[in-house]
Amino acid sequence: MLQHLKRWFSSAPKATVAGIDELQLWAEKKKYIAREVPGEDGGMVVEGRSGADAFRLEWGPSTRTYVQGYELRLRADMPFGGDLQLLVLNRSLQEAMERAVFEQYVDGVQTRIDNQTPPEMRWLVMFPKLSGSELGTLREGFAAVGSHKPWLQAWLEGPLATALAGLGLPKDLPLVLMLSRKGLQMRTQMPKPEERELERWVKFFDVAQREARRVHEQGVAAAQSTAASAWPTSQ
Repeated sequence: MLQHLKRWFSSAPKATVAGIDELQLWAEKKKYIAREVPGEDGGMVVEGRSGADAFRLEWGPSTRTYVQGYELRLRADMPFGGDLQLLVLNRSLQEAMERAVFEQYVDGVQTRIDNQTPPEMRWLVMFPKLSGSELGTLREGFAAVGSHKPWLQAWLEGPLATALAGLGLPKDLPLVLMLSRKGLQMRTQMPKPEERELERWVKFFDVAQREARRVHEQGVAAAQSTAASAWPTSQ
């Protein structure tokens, strides 16, 4: 499976460790806590806050074959994730992943997807996709799948849809946004950390966090309202 993905993304630019000093300076400027990851390949972990929300930023060697060189990862705890398994990604990456899955599991000799396959690839074949009409203005550039389509649709309404559309991603730049019991995670290619790009991605991630909380809180409020309406009226 991983070899098949490498083929689809072999033309992506390779990264260098250059830029880690700029990442350190940016973290200090923002009063975030940063620590360098030991090893010859370099990398850094930054703990910070955007408004009231805490996040963890990681920059280092890619842990996915569809991201070449170095990648940026953003993570945040979302305690209400529960059984949610939601995935948003750029359409070119979705198409490449699906081709790789088809080649490996239909044309190849494997008959099932195992736990060695990244969850984003498993989810692509496990869960229903949003249709073009359900994606609305995002349908040309993005795809979305999930275990709970109404939740996914609500998450992609309004500010998050605007933020995704406003990224202006190059077609070959991979972007993955996931929400599950493990929290909110984002992953993209970043050969060199630059302040402007770091700010842009943290701002985008903040929107995704806030919108996830909005959907959760609206669901809680709706459930409470429904429960209250079922109470017997006092005589």
